[in-house]
Amino acid sequence: MNRTVVRALGFALGLLVMVTAAAYCAEGGEAEVHTKSWFDLFKTTGPVGVMIVILSMVGTALLIQYIVQMSNDKLGNPTLLAEVEAMLEEGQVEEAFSLANSESSYLARVVAGGLVRSYGGYEEIRHGLEEASAAEGFRLQAKLSYLSLVGNIGPLLGLLGTVTGMISSFQVIETLKAPTPADLAVGVYESLVNTTMGLFISIVFLTAYFFIKNRVSDTLLQINTQIGEVFARTLAGGGEAK
Repeated sequence: MNRTVVRALGFALGLLVMVTAAAYCAEGGEAEVHTKSWFDLFKTTGPVGVMIVILSMVGTALLIQYIVQMSNDKLGNPTLLAEVEAMLEEGQVEEAFSLANSESSYLARVVAGGLVRSYGGYEEIRHGLEEASAAEGFRLQAKLSYLSLVGNIGPLLGLLGTVTGMISSFQVIETLKAPTPADLAVGVYESLVNTTMGLFISIVFLTAYFFIKNRVSDTLLQINTQIGEVFARTLAGGGEAK
């Protein structure tokens, strides 16, 4: 638990460092007099920029939640699996089912999904395990897809900011007889800064999504293997669940 929280905080700190470095680069440069600060640039983004910031906050909250909740200790429960194995060795199938059904972890749900079909013997239990693992795995992957959704919405909001910035620039061109580059700068800033922010969000959260997705898939494979070995040792030899 502590290790996952540290990882989440480390990611958030790294994100803050990257944003700070980008702001420093925006403030730096040779033309000190005309260079806008990062906050001045953000103010030009308008409502779309605010939406992008809110989206990044939602994505960060989801990322921290997934790192904490989808760790190996949370998805799997070695203590529960050991207790279930001891009960199955003694023929206490109903007690093992009640114990697994009282937990909400991935391992507990899969075990309960197998033991609920203990009336049909080991083969029926094995089919129950396969169906439960497939259903629970799909549920976890669907939950993870929200992080991918954040990463895909980011560039779309950036594109929206690009369009609104171009509209602002054309409105200036329409109202002024001889618009100068300074008159068009606000619309250009709105276009480019929103696009940059949207792409940055996409890179960060899509990368995090694929890393977490692969880690969760590997963890589920290990848990399924452990469950299969326990049921094979305790029930396969006897043929029938007692």
